[in-house]
Amino acid sequence: MVIPATTNAVRGWKDLAATRRSALADAWDLLTADPTRTSPTMHTLRGDLQFVAHGGRTHEQWQLELPGGARIWYYVDDSTVYLVKVHTRHPNQTK
Repeated sequence: MVIPATTNAVRGWKDLAATRRSALADAWDLLTADPTRTSPTMHTLRGDLQFVAHGGRTHEQWQLELPGGARIWYYVDDSTVYLVKVHTRHPNQTK
């Protein structure tokens, strides 16, 4: 299951759906199949972004890179993927 954890994620998902529908469909497939698989485009974030707190717990934060610079930041709790931020272009925090 994939659900938004923030309003930023909801807005960003809608923006990506409007501009990069096929890339978003591919992202959905990856996030629902194996969200913690490590690859060149799917990995944990580092430094200050490595962990995210939500619901009183700390989780390892992941990034899925999409073509054109879009990024999806998320964490996994049990079998649920929580979307934290969805960027329509490369975020400045990871440059």
